[in-house]
Amino acid sequence: MNEDRKLKIAVLISGGVDSAVTVDRLYRQGHDLYLFYIRIGMDNGEGDCSAEEDIEICSLIARKYSLPFKVVSLHEEYWEYVMQYALRTVKDGLTPHPDMMCNKIIKFGFFEDRWGHDFDKTATGHYAKVIEKDGKFWLATAPDKVKDQTDFLAQISYAQLSHILFPLGDMTKEEVRAAAREAGLPNATRKDSQGICFLGKIDYSDFLERQLGTKKGPVIEIETGRKVGEHKGYWFYTIGQRKGLGLGGGPWFVVRKNIRDNVIYVSHGYDTKLQYGKVIYMDEMHWITVDPFLSDDFERNSDGAVSISFKTRHTPEFFDGIIYRTYDFRYVIESSREVQGIAPGQYAIIYTPDRKICLGSGMIVKS
Repeated sequence: MNEDRKLKIAVLISGGVDSAVTVDRLYRQGHDLYLFYIRIGMDNGEGDCSAEEDIEICSLIARKYSLPFKVVSLHEEYWEYVMQYALRTVKDGLTPHPDMMCNKIIKFGFFEDRWGHDFDKTATGHYAKVIEKDGKFWLATAPDKVKDQTDFLAQISYAQLSHILFPLGDMTKEEVRAAAREAGLPNATRKDSQGICFLGKIDYSDFLERQLGTKKGPVIEIETGRKVGEHKGYWFYTIGQRKGLGLGGGPWFVVRKNIRDNVIYVSHGYDTKLQYGKVIYMDEMHWITVDPFLSDDFERNSDGAVSISFKTRHTPEFFDGIIYRTYDFRYVIESSREVQGIAPGQYAIIYTPDRKICLGSGMIVKS
């Protein structure tokens, strides 16, 4: 962004320190800012991240900088497009990614369509960068590898990316906290929100029980066929899960689910090969800026595969590998080392080999 040019910017704020520092940075740069809080919630309107407290803090920030502030509701859209997707996914025995869908459909989808399009840019407090190279915009990783959120943004479109600002993209979390203290922001020491936003103080497992109920079934040790416990419904568990199984003498890992018979299969020990794999199959592949298989800027080996780095969950850890297309235009990743807990329904996030650019993502499917 050219900081010498004054822009009219819609800033999405949440009550957290990241979006507050976003406001402070853009204000100091002299831009024309309008603050928005997106109100979302559960099916009955409850549990939306302690919204009243959030809105009060957002109002304080707006008054501090004498900026206009508006609360907008996308509750119905969030429930219909994000939460119904999440519930359908877990009922199918898969692992959903509601945060990714929220960014794509709500923050940079419905908000942009109804309010954001009236502004030069929309800014958020995500830890990511938008860079311009060869006349194109690219989603780039942040220097804080622990906080980097490009994996949550890997389903946005090129049009959405082109309209976004990430003012914290060059900062670490420690620098953001320091900037908040220096600016005297009211939430400088407020704790970061954890888990899925809309749940507020409600436990994710309790939410699933409320929506899908319970259905007891056996937990089977896959190597021996021995029943080692009971579970309350396959939708509470994901491939690779270790915590919350209620089994003694661990560690135990979920390695397979039989949806038809409501059976969870587990394996014992950290070194069990059943929880690892090197080959990841994907469907619904989404490239943000360019399709590397259609661009001369990406080298392909003799078999047509492209070298990449990737992630399968929100973690600082990258894996190296190659990606190739099958005859039916599905995609396969071959990792250079074993990946733990490959969970169908989740997304593989594709990066350049130097880990600097997020190219896109694809949904993991069974082989």
